[in-house]
Amino acid sequence: MSTDLVLLDGSVRPLPGPLAEGALVVIDVQRSFADPAHLPWLDAAALGTVAAAVAATAHLVDVAREHGVPVVWVALEQDPAAPWSTSLWLRGVPADAPWPGADEPCVAGTAGARWYGVEPAPDETVVRKTRYSGFVGTTLEDELRAAGTTWFVAAGLTTECCVGTTVWDGFQRGFRTVVASDATAAYDAAVHTTTLRALAESAALVATTDALADAFTAARRAEAVPA
Repeated sequence: MSTDLVLLDGSVRPLPGPLAEGALVVIDVQRSFADPAHLPWLDAAALGTVAAAVAATAHLVDVAREHGVPVVWVALEQDPAAPWSTSLWLRGVPADAPWPGADEPCVAGTAGARWYGVEPAPDETVVRKTRYSGFVGTTLEDELRAAGTTWFVAAGLTTECCVGTTVWDGFQRGFRTVVASDATAAYDAAVHTTTLRALAESAALVATTDALADAFTAARRAEAVPA
């Protein structure tokens, strides 16, 4: 049985390594980014896209757990005592504006920072971050290396921001990276597609959750066959 991974473009590549060296990294599937109550400015189509990505992420989490692939969770938690000044500047927030504002996402201790639609099991690693990338100012790299991880699959929100930056940074740190195309989403479908294309060009393999599930299943069966 082939353990190859069918990519989004129809090409075929081997899984980046043994299942024992892999991980699923779930990024920012939190209420601020996924709960319709926190996204009143999105239209029905965009909300449907986000909901589908959350459902696909939940499915991929189940697949990873079934096949013994560790699930590592990355969550944005902004520190009310330490605003990210350049983010505020880029978004045009006045320097003297009270912070955090009511629409600031994923402030620690608020409802927006809670998981949405999927959540860690008690024994799974959770890494908190205050920037886009899961690797900036966090223990993520140390956690992955301590577990013997050489490659990971990224899922979550949003494709062009926290998912993309985490994948780029992981790739540049020497991890082989895969992006689950339908377990990620942007609020603009064109941005999602463009980001996946850029990542596939320079940083990651891109495949659907079904293709990943098939490859995981085949790899587990192959490992169970005596040499």
